[in-house]
Amino acid sequence: MPHMDEAGENDDVVALLRQQHNHIRDLFAEVENATADGRAESFRRLVRMLAVHETAEEEVVHPAARRLFQDGEQVVDDRLKEERAAKEKLSRLDDMNPDDPGFMPALRELRADVLQHAASEEQYEFPRLRENAGAQQLAMLATAVRAAEAMAPTHPHPGAETAAQNFAVGPMAALVDRTRDAVRKAMGNDG
Repeated sequence: MPHMDEAGENDDVVALLRQQHNHIRDLFAEVENATADGRAESFRRLVRMLAVHETAEEEVVHPAARRLFQDGEQVVDDRLKEERAAKEKLSRLDDMNPDDPGFMPALRELRADVLQHAASEEQYEFPRLRENAGAQQLAMLATAVRAAEAMAPTHPHPGAETAAQNFAVGPMAALVDRTRDAVRKAMGNDG
């Protein structure tokens, strides 16, 4: 059972990320079930949540996995490939009008990819994080994920799965720098 901090938030990064996965599933359903008028707004919330979640994983969770697992490089590289494919689909969708006849089939394809990616994280990455990190480290990672969420980009950037690549996307550079700074500060690593 996850512990809560003083603010009533999960202080276990794995529980927090699973909670986000559930929210993402709900947002996909919301977009699919929305009326034509409400679909664009529902989709904007989904795009923001996906961008926030993936940025937090890229800046906080994956680096921890690389350090903590003997085969961390491979585990993370597999997740990054999945993330890039989903970002490419999301970017194409982001350029479409939600009324476009191709929008819903493309959304369903994205949904399948994102849910498979989430299942892979829940199977290959999250349990090992819990095994290899102590409660204090899990809490610190949860704090850093929340900090990254507060500063995350609001649009997908395929090919920008690392901080350096994010920097190269142009206008997002300042936002990524602020995100990184917030994460480092939350983790007690201001340097």
